[in-house]
This record gives sequence, structure tokens and C-alpha cells, in this order.
Amino acid sequence: VKSEGPKLVPFFKATCVYFVLWLPTSSPSWFSALIKCLPIFCLWVFLLAHGINFLVSHRSASRILAGLIFSAVGDAFLIWQEQGYFIHGLLMFGITHILYSSAFGMKPLDLKAGLLMGVVSSSCYAFLYSYLSGPFTYLVAVYIALIGFMGWRAMAGVQLCNDLWTWTKLSACVGAMLFMVSDLTIALNEFCFPVPYSRFIIMATYYAAQMLIALSAVETRDDEDFRKRS
Repeated sequence: VKSEGPKLVPFFKATCVYFVLWLPTSSPSWFSALIKCLPIFCLWVFLLAHGINFLVSHRSASRILAGLIFSAVGDAFLIWQEQGYFIHGLLMFGITHILYSSAFGMKPLDLKAGLLMGVVSSSCYAFLYSYLSGPFTYLVAVYIALIGFMGWRAMAGVQLCNDLWTWTKLSACVGAMLFMVSDLTIALNEFCFPVPYSRFIIMATYYAAQMLIALSAVETRDDEDFRKRS
């Protein structure tokens, strides 16, 4: 973790810039889109700093990088969500969750974690359902299924009982959970009722989630030990 920390300094600085400037969402612009996406751009650089050979030889890392690229596009769309681009942002983040799920893989399966995530996802949709109308009734259902699946695959990688875990697996799990908190806050604020300090909650958990998921892409000796033990 200490060896990766210095490479994340640009990300932390970009995140601070976003919260310091705190540009009003009522006046979307390309500059506000750049400031919002800048921390994600820094995570691209973080992964690219490990070398192209690393990304080519580790498919999970390249898929997480691709997910970060789609995330940045989704962020840009959401800057103009009041102009009708909310669904476009939803689509980009849906693709992001598919890429992250693929990066986390299907082993170990851990059906208990899948059942737990299924119950959580279903409960969230059941609560939101009465507030949804039109195409969002179906789009939100698909999106929740995708992010719930992503959360399951991240959670399944942390086998605490069997001592089959690494800090990168734990990072992916915590990141996925934070991503779900961020998106649930968006859904509540967008479709149900105003959430106090919603923008701060959404962006703080979102940036933390993306950083942790990007960190999970870093291959270490611990990951090699994990594969041997599993």
C-alpha cells in the first residue's frame, strides 16, 4: 500500500480541487465537467503508470481501466442531466459495472454473498419502485441488477473465514460497497426526496470507491499467494 500511495497524490489533489471549487450544478459547462472528471483521469494515469505490459498481461487491470474510462464519460453526461442526459450517464455506468464485474471474476462463486447482495438489491428496488415511472421503471431495475452483481463479485473475493484474501480483494469489496452507497443516494435524491448534503455524500463515496477499485487492479505477491491457496 505504501508503494502505491505516492502514485495517488495527483488523484487526491484533483479531488481537493473539485471540493474546493464546488462549481454550481445549475450552470453546467465543459470546465465543470473537466473538474468533475479530473480525479478519474488521474486514476487512468495511476494505472497507466504501471506500464502497458502490466495492463496487457493482467486483463483485470485493463478492464478496470476501461471501466474508469466509461465512468468519466458517464460523469460528463451527468453534468448535463437536466438537459436530458441522465439516461446516457446511467448507460455509461452500467457498462462500467459490467467491466468491473468481469475484472473481479467468477471465482470463488460464494453463493451466500450473492444471496445477500440479491436481497439488498431487491429491497432497494422495492423501495424505489413506487417513485419510478416510464422507462425508469425498467432502466433502474437493470442498473440495480448490474451494480448488485458487481458488488457480489467484489464481495466474493474476500474469503475472511478461509484466510483467502488480500488487501487488493478487500479494496475491491469496500470500493464496490461505497459505489452502491453513492448510486443509492443519487437514486433517492433524483426519484424520491431531497437528501441532505446529497452532492457531498455522492461525490465523496464515489471518488473513494473509484480509488479503491483502481487500487484493487494492482498486482502484488499477495495476489499470487491468493491464487495458490484457492
